[in-house]
Parts: sequence; C-alpha cells; structure tokens
Amino acid sequence: MFKGSFVALITPMREDGSFDEKAYTEFVEWQIAEGTNGIVPVGTTGESPTLSHDEHKRVVEIAVEVAKGRIPVIAGAGSNSTEEAIDLTRHAKQAGADAALIVTPYYNKPTQEGMFLHYTAIADAVDLPIIIYNIPGRSVVNMSVETMARLAKHKNIVGVKDSTGDLQRPIQQRLAMGADFCQLSGEDGLAVSHRAAGGHGCISVTANIAPRLCADMHAAWEQGRIADAIAIQDRLTPLHDALFSETSPGPVKYAASLLGKSANKCRLPLAPPSAATEARVRAAMTSVGLLN
Repeated sequence: MFKGSFVALITPMREDGSFDEKAYTEFVEWQIAEGTNGIVPVGTTGESPTLSHDEHKRVVEIAVEVAKGRIPVIAGAGSNSTEEAIDLTRHAKQAGADAALIVTPYYNKPTQEGMFLHYTAIADAVDLPIIIYNIPGRSVVNMSVETMARLAKHKNIVGVKDSTGDLQRPIQQRLAMGADFCQLSGEDGLAVSHRAAGGHGCISVTANIAPRLCADMHAAWEQGRIADAIAIQDRLTPLHDALFSETSPGPVKYAASLLGKSANKCRLPLAPPSAATEARVRAAMTSVGLLN
C-alpha cells in the first residue's frame, strides 16, 4: 500500500512560534515536486507534542488539501490517551487522509495487552488504515512481534513504522505477518538495510531537506539498481548523522531554515541547536550538495 520515500514533515513556524500555514503549504508542494512518495504530517518531526488539537488538525487538513490525491497522506494521530487518539484518527479520516500513524502510548508504559487493546479500540472506532509506530526510544515501551501479529489480523491495521533500530525486526515481522504487511523504516540511516530485510520504504526526517535524493535512493532499490541505492545512502549518511546530533527536529528545522523553507524555530522545551550542531549540519548539507 505504501512504499518508497515518505517524509516526516516538519511544521514550519514563524519566529514567534506560530504555525506558518503559507510556508507549510509551499513546503508540501515542494516535496511533491521533488518526487517524495508520500507525506506524514504531525508526527514526532512535526512537533505534535506541542501543537494544540486545533493546530494538529489544521496541519493535517492542509497536507490533504495540497496533496490532492497525488501522493498518500499518513496523518499522525497517536496519543497516550486512547480516547484522544480515536478523536485524532476520526479527524484524519474526515480530512481525507489515506492512513493514520499511531504511536505506541508513551509515559503510561502499557503492557503488551494494553497496547493490543489500545490499537484495537482505535481500529474498531475508525475505518481507516492504521500504521503502528513502534519507537521505544521515545515511548519507552516496545511492541513485541507477537502483539503486532495479533493486531495485524484486524482489517484496519496494515503496517508499521519501525524505529527500533533492530534489523531482525523486519524479517521477524514479515515471517509473522506476511509480505503484504507494510513495513516502513523510521531510521534514515537504516533505510537501505531495512529494505534488504524486506521493508517497503522509509518515513524520513532527512527527506525534509533532501527529498530528491531520498526518493531517488528508493527508486534505485525498486529498480534493482542496488549499487546506486547504496551510493546515495553513503552520500546521505553524514547528513543523517548531523540531523540527529541533537534531539530532532531541532537540527532539521535549522537545515530547513538554510534552504529558506522555515524559520529556525521549535517550540519549547526543544532548545535551539548549539553552534557546534549548526556548523555540523551546514557542513553536511554542503558536502551533499544542498548548499554552495
């Protein structure tokens, strides 16, 4: 259903921290023109924790409006409150999103059974494809392959964004759920390795600033040009490393500001990147050819 290079969209903001709808609209249009295969608004990179519910919903609406069915929209709709996640997922469906990205509940530390009941409640409440977002580094909990296999039996639960960093997971998940269960990497640096393990694509932070290269890398893989895909991966690796040298999306917001796509602004408690990180990001962008 979903494959290739999906971008975990930043949410452009003005210097005062308000949502910049014009910059966001132009940014989504640029992503499509650059060959991005799909967009993911209001995930971690979109600063969903510090957006109001009204802002969250507006970001999704604009993404759908601009995409106009040209590429799929997977709307971030997760929460550590099941009721809130259902509300955001209902809105994603009403707005016209193609799927919802639902993160494993953070802070609450649910058991495997708690996660199973959480996702089942959402999938029962809203008839929309759901992508599980398994990111133990931020959520603390790690969904087991067994729990995911139970959930995959639900007609609305169609895939996973895997941010475990464990390359055995896509193999184990393919064996447990079958080749049609959509597996998207949540780790830019492992995108090619994840595809070699049976994955279908990547939900990328780096694609915010290098959308063409990220899309070309996945296209090369799908066309069997493995050496070309690896060459692009190698070219992008210093940029991946720079963009995650501090908590994301601070560095990628700074990178976007260098391209004139957004102000260098995240909402607190995310601090501005340090001078050392900014220098590293600028150097990486220059080496990749994104800056002169």
